[in-house]
Amino acid sequence: MKKIIVAIDGYSSCGKSTIAKALARHAGYTYVDTGAMYRAIGLYTLRHNLTAEAAIIAALPDIQVGFVQVDGAQHVTLNGEDIESQIRTLEVGNCASRISQIKEVRAFLVAQQQKMGDDKGIVMDGRDIGTVVFPKAELKLFLTAAPEVRAQRRFDELVEKGEKPDYDAVLADVNDRDYRDTHRAESPLRQAEDAIVVDNSHMTREEQMEVIYKLFDKAVNS
Repeated sequence: MKKIIVAIDGYSSCGKSTIAKALARHAGYTYVDTGAMYRAIGLYTLRHNLTAEAAIIAALPDIQVGFVQVDGAQHVTLNGEDIESQIRTLEVGNCASRISQIKEVRAFLVAQQQKMGDDKGIVMDGRDIGTVVFPKAELKLFLTAAPEVRAQRRFDELVEKGEKPDYDAVLADVNDRDYRDTHRAESPLRQAEDAIVVDNSHMTREEQMEVIYKLFDKAVNS
């Protein structure tokens, strides 16, 4: 059976990572969370109090982002340190969204991401995978859901982690990130012309995965 590249793009809190991980397991493929890569750089800038664009660009040669397997799960590393538990906060997410607008940061990570796809057999999710990183991917999915639904999902995740979020603040953050992602000058979030849209606003996880597995099987066998 031939191997393909699966590019999954879409808005924040659409479950891209969850879907990509499940599809990778189903296919026996490698999963790459590109959002975690931007979050890793975001965490680095927060730790070193880097706010100026020039300072962030200058620091890139000192940043090494990688992945390790921990108890069967993929964790992101920053200069060899497992930072998986530190990058899933709103603060780091907002920082990642801001630094992702810097073209040098994007070029730095896109080069690494493209290298990961040399042998295909990869599922990658992010904001510009089907448009910039792998424009010739054999299967492109674009995930979307209503902002209120996505905010509730994010709210529930934060509660499960022991945090005490405010729903209105989470919804405002979702809308702000949508605006930044779709209006940034460098590689804005947009649906590739040949991407298949999956709106999971009212789907259960099982329902959406059934749809995506069928799309994957069709792409592999075409």
